[in-house]
Amino acid sequence: MSTLYLFASAAEPVFDIARVIEDAQADGWDVCLGLTPTAARWLAGSLDGLAVLTGHPVRWDYALPGEPDVWPEASAVLVAPATFTLVNQWALGIADKFVVGVVAEGIGKGIPMVTVPCLSAASARHPQFERSLETLRGAGVSVLRGGEDGFLPDPAEGFPWRLALDAVRERVAVG
Repeated sequence: MSTLYLFASAAEPVFDIARVIEDAQADGWDVCLGLTPTAARWLAGSLDGLAVLTGHPVRWDYALPGEPDVWPEASAVLVAPATFTLVNQWALGIADKFVVGVVAEGIGKGIPMVTVPCLSAASARHPQFERSLETLRGAGVSVLRGGEDGFLPDPAEGFPWRLALDAVRERVAVG
């Protein structure tokens, strides 16, 4: 079974994460869930249940030196929803958070990765954001856009989770 690292940051679609895990498992993935610290705080009451659902501890912080890795090696990574902060830190290599550290290193390891940004139109117009997307694309990360402005989910259709999972599957099949 292939292992999918599902990494999510603190944006409203994170509240659908249990359903997304179930969908990914139905697609044949062994899912490991990683969260930014704020997303972990938002989901604090669900973390134990999410660990049971995945069969792996939910992570949001680095292990201490000498502690063993508790997850299997990733076959692919999906970073969604990816906030303005996460996208920019990832592109710039600012790896002070567990999730950003793993995906920054994942570029160097050649792990197939897909991200779906989720941020306001105002944040998307910040000049660094487009530079960050260019950097990630240049490093081989597939960047998906959803919604009318490309980053906010369409309220009628919701966050493009199915599109994201399909893109990951395609990346692994091709890569």
